[in-house]
Amino acid sequence: MTEFAGWLQANLMELPVVDRTGLTDRYDFALRYTPDPSMRLTNIPNAVPRPPSDADALPDLFTAFQQQLGLKLESTRGPVDIVVVDSIERPSEN
Repeated sequence: MTEFAGWLQANLMELPVVDRTGLTDRYDFALRYTPDPSMRLTNIPNAVPRPPSDADALPDLFTAFQQQLGLKLESTRGPVDIVVVDSIERPSEN
């Protein structure tokens, strides 16, 4: 699940994603959801958000997690790791 959380952060979410499930095994699953227009979808083949008026639209990502996987994806506040670059220099010529 830690790898999946990393994938979510890299490919869909604008905010950090932290795995707090405690699950360490590998799982094979399919998650069907309607992407939110704010999601980054550049690495997802055929990912096109449906208009909200579509009657047979799939649930949003948060609802799909609960309904299809029994997991809760929730927004919270907490510490995250960051990288700070103090300075940068051009490499010297050899």
